[in-house]
Amino acid sequence: MSDPFATLKPKLPHVGITIFAVMSRLAEEHEALNLSQGFPDFPVSERLIDLVTLYMKKGFNQYAPMTGVPVLREEICRKVEELYGVRYHPEKEINITAGATQAIYTVAAAVVHPGDEVVLFSPAYDSYAPAVQVHGGIPVFSHLRPPSYTIDWDEVRSLITGHTRMIVINTPHNPTGGILTDGDMRRLEDIVRGTNILVLSDEVYEHIVFDDARHCSAMRYPGLRERAFAVFSFGKTFHSTGWKMGYCLAPEELMREFRSVHQFLVYCCNTPVQYAIAEYLKDRDSTRNIGRMYQEKRDMFLSLIRDSRFGLIPARGSYFQLLDYSAVTDERDVDFAVRLTKEYKVASIPVSVFYPDEIDNRVLRFCFAKREATLKKAAEIICAI
Repeated sequence: MSDPFATLKPKLPHVGITIFAVMSRLAEEHEALNLSQGFPDFPVSERLIDLVTLYMKKGFNQYAPMTGVPVLREEICRKVEELYGVRYHPEKEINITAGATQAIYTVAAAVVHPGDEVVLFSPAYDSYAPAVQVHGGIPVFSHLRPPSYTIDWDEVRSLITGHTRMIVINTPHNPTGGILTDGDMRRLEDIVRGTNILVLSDEVYEHIVFDDARHCSAMRYPGLRERAFAVFSFGKTFHSTGWKMGYCLAPEELMREFRSVHQFLVYCCNTPVQYAIAEYLKDRDSTRNIGRMYQEKRDMFLSLIRDSRFGLIPARGSYFQLLDYSAVTDERDVDFAVRLTKEYKVASIPVSVFYPDEIDNRVLRFCFAKREATLKKAAEIICAI
């Protein structure tokens, strides 16, 4: 009798179910507060929802152009020019995607070939390495260490070889909540100067930067912009993660390669949502106060748990807060995260899972993109541990 699975060779043999799905399911099973997966628990703007409904009723329900609806691409280009002082061509250098993760995967599929090396900074968002590996690439890791989680650029330079195809950066950073500075970007610009190395810049939390810091987009730096795929997320910006709407910016030559894959991966994205976001972006205030809102949430959360036994590593961006629990228990972070969910009813993410070799520094990641009542309840639990 034949076995259809006998010759099956997994492309990602060491990859299981993502930790976000695992912890969210555990939170649901044990009726715990879910501060693990990075999604807000407060509502999307009523106006934005009304605009989606409006465009649905107007009949904008069929395929959008593969690159995205023109009016949205034009609004993005306007926004980018106002924020970062650079002009992208709306027709040739931008593509709407089904979320940022799809954009990241598409970049890897378009430019990574078997044997290519891609430099990643761990702890790293968990889609980076698999996207590289499934296309035959080799992840090369530079570890970020607590409590600063800053990049050792001398180490990065030492990792560069003749096989280095791309460097992936993420600012503001998931899971640490750190940000790259102007000095960081200039060091990276210097490292890639005169090489064929590409840059993938994951900037999905671009509007969530705290304490009067400036988001240092790769687009601000000519030596990076000329070789960078810059990836963004409307889901993060407008707390509508379930809509899976993002976009990618890149020079025309790189965007041509991106689109060659994108057209066969998803072809196009949600039509009425694109038109609604385009209309919503015309209001400059739609993105202006996002960072302030999340900083207030961060500050409140930190204030509420200041007297707990957890060590605080204040986030400088994103909506994630790291807590050091080494004064609480010697348990592995995965085990402690599970016990927190089951026994104390608050779910988090163990940071070791973001390292390729599961380095355990006894640190957990908590999402503070939550309502005030949720954060107060979670803080009460944390302070009682």
